[in-house]
Amino acid sequence: MAVLAEGLRKTFDKKAALDGIDLTVPAGTVCGLLGPNGAGKTTAVRILATLLRLDGGRAEVAGFDVVRDAAEVRRRVGLNGQQSTVDAVLTGRENLVMWGRLYHLSRRQAERRADELLEQFGLTDAAGKRAKTYSGGMRRRLDLASSFIMAPQVLFLDEPTTGLDPRNRGEVWREVKRLVAEGTTVLLTTQYLDEADQLADQIVVLDSGKVVADGPPDQLKSKLGGDRIEVVVRSAGDLGAAARILGAAAEVDADNFRVSAAVEDRVAALTRVTRDLADAGVEAEDIALRRPTLDEVFLTLTGHKAVAA
Repeated sequence: MAVLAEGLRKTFDKKAALDGIDLTVPAGTVCGLLGPNGAGKTTAVRILATLLRLDGGRAEVAGFDVVRDAAEVRRRVGLNGQQSTVDAVLTGRENLVMWGRLYHLSRRQAERRADELLEQFGLTDAAGKRAKTYSGGMRRRLDLASSFIMAPQVLFLDEPTTGLDPRNRGEVWREVKRLVAEGTTVLLTTQYLDEADQLADQIVVLDSGKVVADGPPDQLKSKLGGDRIEVVVRSAGDLGAAARILGAAAEVDADNFRVSAAVEDRVAALTRVTRDLADAGVEAEDIALRRPTLDEVFLTLTGHKAVAA
């Protein structure tokens, strides 16, 4: 396991930020930490990155204890927080050389590593431009590159795409996927459930400092009953017939002329419903299969919508 935590506890002003959470992240995978505001996501990341001392439990990162072997952990991890560490006045290359020097690399080593990272993150053409001229996605990639000065085994990303537009978010997603494909383990907190769906092999949902769900995205979605079939009819008069065809558990949305129901065998259900609607003379505007979204899973598990912590 790249990350192993058992019974993590942390209290601030007599209030439990973490109330005994367990966490295991296999090497070379992405774990998404989701939770409402104040759930404990950032606190967990700060403890695992050795920036905050735990009050109870134990944790290992890259095989080293975060308390006893904090220095060894720091040599093996990268951390990219919500606030950018990019110096807007410096060029992209100067930013990375500065970080290399802060990691005690020699000037020559820092320059060589900066050039490697600029190429790796697709920023070579902008290396000599001041960071203030970069787009949001370029700045975020430069920020990520600074986390890789020492090629970490484990990368902690705390809200990595907050404030970015969809195109720039996509750039960051592609970079994260590439890093993981090369063997890096990523633990990320995010307010975007579609981001977790895109990137995470495993999702851990926190609420009030406790783990309320843990598993692959598809497994969590199955908690809401698996796939659903939705039928949109042409007129309100067909809603009753469509509901009877979908079965006793059908849900009717009269305002949108929509009927839906959970199904077990998606292909067989779609075939049967299409045939039965035609036999009954019901005109359907649309028939679709869909899976529950992580937004629905999150709301069901916590009673809250997902918001930034």
